Amino acid sequence: MADKKIMEELIIAGFGGQGVLSIGKLLAYAGMIEGLNVAWFPSYGPEMRGGTANCNVVLSTDPVGSPVVSEADTLIAMNGPSLEKFEDSVKPGGCIFVNSSLISQKVKRDDVKVYYLDVNDQAIELGNDRVANMVMLGSYMKVKSFPSKEATLESFLKVFGERKKDLLPLNEKALDMGASLIA
Repeated sequence: MADKKIMEELIIAGFGGQGVLSIGKLLAYAGMIEGLNVAWFPSYGPEMRGGTANCNVVLSTDPVGSPVVSEADTLIAMNGPSLEKFEDSVKPGGCIFVNSSLISQKVKRDDVKVYYLDVNDQAIELGNDRVANMVMLGSYMKVKSFPSKEATLESFLKVFGERKKDLLPLNEKALDMGASLIA
């Protein structure tokens, strides 16, 4: 990773229970494992499930000045209100990943690369709708070519601990499913 210059600022948003904060934590830990400087800044409403949730993640080969992302390179929108709220926060030339299983509206901008991904439907196909976030993460990783799958799986154990180790194979399948959605 050290030979490749990286500066990636993300906004990941959805409602509570969609694993939005988990995607951010996994990216931050995987970035640290790969020797990047990282910042993870969560924000969520008072409700645990069903309330709004988003986080800012910065991954960089250079020192990170602030965890707050005002102009994102990437937006991962897991629900419609999140797409509406953050679409204009993406830099021209950036990427927007849209959970098309739950979002019917289209991105209004033509100066960004958009990926419409039916991640909830794919997760159901895997037998567990709770891995929709991991399907989305797999798609993101395929497009961006980082972090590595190995670092992400290692970060899974750091974020969720040994007690969730039995879920690792399903989550690895979800990452692979997400990568396969990118042509």
